[in-house]
Amino acid sequence: MRNSMKRAGLLASAAVAFGLAAPAFADDIKIGALMPLTGQLQELTPPILNGAKLAVEEANAAGGVMGNTVILEVKDTQLNPTVANDAAQKLVSVDGAVASVGPLASGITAAVANTVTINAKHPIVSPSATAPTITDLDDNDFVFRTTASDAYQGVALAQLMAEKGSNKVAVIFVNNDYGVGLAKSLEDAMALTGGTVTGSAAYEPKATSYRGELSKLAEGGAEELVVVGYPADGGIDIVRQALEEGFFSKFVFTDGMKAQGLIDNIGGANLAGSYGTAPRGVETEASKGFAKMYSDKFGADPSGPYIHNNYDAAMILMLAIEKAKSTDGTAIRDAMRAVASAPGDIVGPGEFAKAKELIAAGKDINYEGAAGSQDFDQNGDVAGTFEHWEVEGDALVTVKIF
Repeated sequence: MRNSMKRAGLLASAAVAFGLAAPAFADDIKIGALMPLTGQLQELTPPILNGAKLAVEEANAAGGVMGNTVILEVKDTQLNPTVANDAAQKLVSVDGAVASVGPLASGITAAVANTVTINAKHPIVSPSATAPTITDLDDNDFVFRTTASDAYQGVALAQLMAEKGSNKVAVIFVNNDYGVGLAKSLEDAMALTGGTVTGSAAYEPKATSYRGELSKLAEGGAEELVVVGYPADGGIDIVRQALEEGFFSKFVFTDGMKAQGLIDNIGGANLAGSYGTAPRGVETEASKGFAKMYSDKFGADPSGPYIHNNYDAAMILMLAIEKAKSTDGTAIRDAMRAVASAPGDIVGPGEFAKAKELIAAGKDINYEGAAGSQDFDQNGDVAGTFEHWEVEGDALVTVKIF
């Protein structure tokens, strides 16, 4: 019997080490991960998911949460609200997950929250739902995010465009919460920086052609095209068709378009001089430490969007459970700000064991994350900084963080 229990424990530990759902034991604590493993964001998902896996592995190496092994239950949202709602319901009702990281997209986050998780008193922390509408959800404080709202990204991009001399642009944006919200934020900010939006158009994902929209936008005389969307949902096709038809030759991108697939499909030479923004924390000792841990584990640099943020999301949830000494959703929610804000002893990436010791000693902690400070306001939002990235050759290069 003892050997059987030992083998079962080793099996569970091995599965958790890779962020997979392991055979559940009575005292395991399950945290959900609502991620688009397939669909329009699937290219971006694996490294983001790895951020949460790394956090869970770290917690389990430190003895788990409340002395229990943490299991990361990963569900595919397919970037589809119906599928995502079903996945969230299964996490809550069948799997017994006590909280979740994700979803990634703003519209999916809103759908899951309104349909499932708010009523279930199940806290969710999105690493990447940036739409300003998330702030206004009637969520009873069960929705958090570890990335800044696009209300801030629009301002940051407008400032960068003014610096770069991109003063006369057209905007094409994906017709969802993310695209609509960020396009409006950008247009409002450009009005204050002296820039001009000559025209804007929404696009539907995976349409056969975008030449009609692009032709009308080109008639406005814009010098550059701002693309607010995702590569796989039409973003790549938009850029390709704009180049093929001679509508535009210079591009500005937002965070959703920051993917190597953009260069792989279009070619770096065709995107020379193109640039964009994405949420990114300033480089700190904490972020450097996280980068080393991530690189050591996965053999890759965590320079893609939202990897740091998802690590922070998982860490904060687990620290909140440890602080609350409970897996009750309301108790977890009420401990979120307590572990992520001053006052308290500062802890960061790689310091879950230290944080546990401080909590056990009755001391307050202030988690300073891989993506920066995660001081949740009354809406579950955080402030943030952004990176200016550019296409250089066949690479996406960070120029500065501001």
